[in-house]
Amino acid sequence: MSARIVTGLSLVMCGVALVSAVGAANPAKPSINLMRVPNSGIQPQIVEKDGIVHLLYFTGDPKGGDLNYVESRDYGKTFSKPIRVNSESGTAMATGNIRGGQMAIGADGRVHVAWIGSSLAQPRAASNSAPVLYARMADTKDHFEASHHVNDASWGADGASIAADSKDDVFVFWHAQPPGGRNEAERRLWIARSTNGGKSFAGERVAYSEPTGVCGCCGTRAFADADDTVYTLFRAATQVIHRDMYLLTSMDRGMTFHGVDIARWNVGACVMSSASLIQSGKDVLAAWESEKQVYFGRVDHATHQLGGVTAAPDSGTNRKYPAIATNNNGQTLFVWTENMAWAKGGSVVWQLYDRSNHPEAVRGQTTGVPAWSLVAAFARRDGSFTIVY
Repeated sequence: MSARIVTGLSLVMCGVALVSAVGAANPAKPSINLMRVPNSGIQPQIVEKDGIVHLLYFTGDPKGGDLNYVESRDYGKTFSKPIRVNSESGTAMATGNIRGGQMAIGADGRVHVAWIGSSLAQPRAASNSAPVLYARMADTKDHFEASHHVNDASWGADGASIAADSKDDVFVFWHAQPPGGRNEAERRLWIARSTNGGKSFAGERVAYSEPTGVCGCCGTRAFADADDTVYTLFRAATQVIHRDMYLLTSMDRGMTFHGVDIARWNVGACVMSSASLIQSGKDVLAAWESEKQVYFGRVDHATHQLGGVTAAPDSGTNRKYPAIATNNNGQTLFVWTENMAWAKGGSVVWQLYDRSNHPEAVRGQTTGVPAWSLVAAFARRDGSFTIVY
């Protein structure tokens, strides 16, 4: 059954437009709600934890704008007043879709954010390159503490991501050249780790020493699951042309990582891809792009092995930027974009799956994803879903 937008319901709350979309009232066919990013923002990032929907988004000039944080305690009906994350105005960037901020929620509910600094961000990293910036929410929860950089020796950083576990560890990831590095085949995935909730970080180090290279303008995605296992997805650039997707796993609080190649792709160009990781019951769901198609699969919490890989149905045009959400009925909403390109917007498309990853009769799409943006989704307590674009 194709989705249709019900235009009769449009609620505007704190700059958020919420439109109810397809879906019956029963749990077997949950409703899918569409919501625009607040304040004409782009690049939504969502974490739902303990009934609070945390939303991070970008506003301003894509070359140098701001990251904004809001939260909702009624699953998106209303949101709090925006709080700027970056302490210096204009020091975040969004050009290239994958360079905006990413967010993690710590054990005490503290919000942690990492991003790639704009040309205005000071001090610069090595070789006068962009710094990897980090900020955490203050104890008073009404502002973010001063942002600061976590990279020094690595240069040409991109693809910042962040995770936080229940032991007050915070992990900031990015990929960059080592000193003397020359090309994508020599790029490495880096990590800066804090063991005190982001108050301070140990010096940067290479997270994965295998000579995989890293795709120079692709995103990464980090996540700490309910068992405090730390996962990271990144795209390699072995010999420059082997741009496979790797899943890294750490069971010792980010000290060491085991890597597995989960999706092969040979292409001699940067594909500017992103990925997603979320909790789903005891397991973790991972989503990624490969050869202009998007996929998701389940990572078993005991074995940490990826299985049950599912591709988005039928065919589409340049499928990118996958996002996933799962509800308390075990259903998964898979969301992605189509027809997007450099400085060009596109459409958001979605498909619902049952707990066995079989497609259900809830599917749809709509236009309106802005240039430089992507999509996000979350599940509500009643089993319905909201897509933010």
